Amino acid sequence: MKTIFTSELKGKLFASGVIAVITINDADQAVPLARLLVDEGIRAMELTLRTECALNALERITKEVPEMNAGVGTVLQASQLDEIIKRRALFAVAPGCNPDVIDGALERQFPFGPGISTASDVETAVSKGCQVLKIFPAEQLGGINYLKALNGPYGFLDLQYIPLGGVNAGNMASWLERPEILAIGGSWIAPPGMIDKKDWTGIAANAREAVKITREVRG
Repeated sequence: MKTIFTSELKGKLFASGVIAVITINDADQAVPLARLLVDEGIRAMELTLRTECALNALERITKEVPEMNAGVGTVLQASQLDEIIKRRALFAVAPGCNPDVIDGALERQFPFGPGISTASDVETAVSKGCQVLKIFPAEQLGGINYLKALNGPYGFLDLQYIPLGGVNAGNMASWLERPEILAIGGSWIAPPGMIDKKDWTGIAANAREAVKITREVRG
């Protein structure tokens, strides 16, 4: 089986429009944060594997906030897939295009979106069956104009992209207007500093703004 995301999963991510990118330093904050995001209309997250408590946080979210479509980011080794599958993650993404991780996802029949920044990355991913790709760092690479140029030769393949890196409330509408965008990755919604301070009011405000913009663009 390929690493193609199912239509159901893609539908859920498209409906959310925004995938909150989360780095958690205290697993006790995972459930309150996930519930807050769901309450504000964001039903997808990418929980990065950058902290020691990330897997514990993931397990708590999938058990206690099942309405959150929890994915995992910064997956750099195929062996990490076993741990996140065990904790019921729905998908995984990475900043780069690592063939070993793609092969691992293929073996496990698990949805994985590798990170791409060049045409070679796209072709590597496509050759292994990937159709959902994370473009990173999106704005620093050249933003929407870069994606339009990069995707030009591959438009007939109906690839879908999740841009992350420099995407924020000020430019997300322009990204969401593009037909090839599945959802945007938003690390500004709940940055680690706000999570550490339990600034739920500020995070809720960021989430509401992101949802408002998404609905204005996508209806």
